[in-house]
Amino acid sequence: MNALPKGRLVGVGTGPGDPELLTLKAARALAEADVVAYFAKRGNNSNARAIVEARFHPDMLELPLLYPVTTEIDKDHGDYRSQIADFYEQSAEQVAGHLDAGRTVAVLSEGDPLFYGSYMHLHVRLSHRFPTEVIPGITAMSGCWSATGLPIVQGDDVLTVLPGTMSEFELTRRLADTDAAVIMKVGRNLPKIRRALEATGKLAKAVYVERGTMPGSVSTRLAEKPDDKAPYFAIVLVAGWSARPGAPGAKP
Repeated sequence: MNALPKGRLVGVGTGPGDPELLTLKAARALAEADVVAYFAKRGNNSNARAIVEARFHPDMLELPLLYPVTTEIDKDHGDYRSQIADFYEQSAEQVAGHLDAGRTVAVLSEGDPLFYGSYMHLHVRLSHRFPTEVIPGITAMSGCWSATGLPIVQGDDVLTVLPGTMSEFELTRRLADTDAAVIMKVGRNLPKIRRALEATGKLAKAVYVERGTMPGSVSTRLAEKPDDKAPYFAIVLVAGWSARPGAPGAKP
């Protein structure tokens, strides 16, 4: 008896939130998928799923992968690292079960699959075992700077992408040594981010964006934001191109 052919793993970038920013290739992958898998916090909907739900077909199986912990335990604590590593191992084996059965599994990833995406934890565990394709998506940061019309870098500008979860010392050090910055994973880290920007003289240029490209999107100068409340998926943008027309200090 011939063995069943191995299935195909597809990492699908769903883009930053607006369903119209899904690529044609991603839409085709969803139409061809037997199984769609997605990560979500237990009790919450998946943002990536919500973006592409209208493209699900009746024969598609859904595979939710629910995080055992998110912010309940500090990310550097041993218990967190142990639980999350076990979770990714178990998730990979769940997906592998469908792949072994010859099914095509599309794993959704908000933004781009290989840019801070949970998909990459499956990719490194499965791509050497099964045929794999990664479909890039528009990142949250490019969606946000486009939605706000903020030119981010030009010429020889250096852009630094920083997770807001890093220490205040590291945020301050790296902000001091760059022309432009994108700070992701904001959430409860906003007070620390604000202090680091102020310490480096960049607070006046910082723009806060919440739910960029989605319904109810909000953007404002961070210095004018009256509180430090923010969802995890908010972004802070600090534009470079200091010589652009209209920029603070630029020559007319």
